[in-house]
Amino acid sequence: MKPSHEWFTEQAPELGSAFSLKITEKLHEEQTPYQRLEIYATQSFGRLMVLDGFIMLSGLDNFIYHEMLAHPALFSHPAPENVVIIGGGDCGTLQETLKHSCVKQVFQIEIDEQVTRAAEKYFPELCKSNNDPRAQFAFEDGIAWIKNAEPGSIDLIIVDSTDPIGPAKGLFQEPFYRACYQALGNRGLLVQQSESPLAHMNTIIAPMHKTMRAADFSDTQTLFFPLPVYPSGWWSATIASKDDKLTFTRGKDAVNTPLTTQYYSADIHKAALIQPPFVKKALANT
Repeated sequence: MKPSHEWFTEQAPELGSAFSLKITEKLHEEQTPYQRLEIYATQSFGRLMVLDGFIMLSGLDNFIYHEMLAHPALFSHPAPENVVIIGGGDCGTLQETLKHSCVKQVFQIEIDEQVTRAAEKYFPELCKSNNDPRAQFAFEDGIAWIKNAEPGSIDLIIVDSTDPIGPAKGLFQEPFYRACYQALGNRGLLVQQSESPLAHMNTIIAPMHKTMRAADFSDTQTLFFPLPVYPSGWWSATIASKDDKLTFTRGKDAVNTPLTTQYYSADIHKAALIQPPFVKKALANT
């Protein structure tokens, strides 16, 4: 939605709700080859990135999303050395991933280079690790990149995508998951943002579990966390394991060598995986 007077409003028709932020200035607007990109200054949520009218992140709460998308999966793999991020153009997930000293290389595959350039200018706090020698960038289609990846060459794939509409729709479909499965090595993991459990449990999250398992992943788990700027204020990420049942493999590392985080901790990790009864019911047949 376009801002009305001094407010930016995003409607969520599936919930019959809307979320508004008071804006103080429009900092940037452009039509990239892929989407409309806008940056605003807000009264109390810091800077705001919007793509095609949908809120992507705010300066106030993005750390919750980035930490919960990266660290639970990284601590669930015994030795995550080679990581690929699909999407993630704001670079926040990349920065969190590179906090793990065991990670030797991260490829970030973002189709829209302008998102990253805008993040570097307007969200520099998220881009502090962009010059880390372990980070490599490719501005191209993530689905094609994964399809062409060397089999067994990746330990963890993080899908930090927009909603499953438009170019991102293919990131939620079985052919993509099968390509991820092929690209992952032994004990490889895939983690993907999976929308709101209140708004999308039966339309996105439960189907994701079925589709991931149809692509031969052996175990799938969804974790939950708050995210004020997203529809319903409650968000999720879903992890799929290639070979083994998902466990908190590096739990001792999370406790004994804690990272510099604002939300994630070993206790938060364990709590985020607890499933409310309505979630158990929805996922019972997946």
